[in-house]
Amino acid sequence: MEPGHYPWMGEAMIVLTRLNESTFAVNPDLIERIQASPDTSIVLVDGTTFIVQESVEQVIDLIAGYRARVIALAHSLSSDGPDGSHRAHLGVVDGDRVTPRVRKGAS
Repeated sequence: MEPGHYPWMGEAMIVLTRLNESTFAVNPDLIERIQASPDTSIVLVDGTTFIVQESVEQVIDLIAGYRARVIALAHSLSSDGPDGSHRAHLGVVDGDRVTPRVRKGAS
């Protein structure tokens, strides 16, 4: 399994690795800054700091992937139907792929 990819978590968080090899999930919306000096530190908006094994670039890529999934899901919820009518969709997001599902009774 690729680092930071844990489908059972619903992709609502990113998973990072502490220096002692333990993993933890963090909501990327709570990250204030990422710094390297020389270890990578994640600083949350409440001031909590985590030192992780991932590089700054890897953390940024995990956050970008998370945000792309959020945008893809939002797009699947607001897509227009083929006839131009607005349909309410529920989508399944798996990595970078979104499978829209039309709710019964939606028009």
